[in-house]
Amino acid sequence: MYHHEMILKHAFDVLKNSYAPYSEFHVAACIEVENGEYITGVNVENASYGLSNCAERSAIFSAYTQGYRKNDIKAIAVVTRAEKITTPCGACRQVLSELLCPDTPVILSNGKKELVTNMKELLPFSFGQEDLTEG
Repeated sequence: MYHHEMILKHAFDVLKNSYAPYSEFHVAACIEVENGEYITGVNVENASYGLSNCAERSAIFSAYTQGYRKNDIKAIAVVTRAEKITTPCGACRQVLSELLCPDTPVILSNGKKELVTNMKELLPFSFGQEDLTEG
């Protein structure tokens, strides 16, 4: 089981590190892995908008860089200070659908409200490795 309050605390703690000078839409993410470590990420924008990176992908890529894999991940939290709860964009949903187990908790929060979901709910009928096989 993941530590609900701690994963959110770590995500909100790094929200200030978000680099969003163009959209001013700050997002942070935190992954809790099996050994109790927390891995964070923030969105990092670029003047060439397509080269920006979302917080969810920053965190998951960092976890994989450190050698963790989907079975090591207990949960991911994605936070903003937006008025309504923000869900991952389509690109992040696609990446997370491959790099997380389908039922890994995805905790979304704006500091006032929370929603706990998973990748099965966020991206049903996802495209994955099994779709690349011929037959």
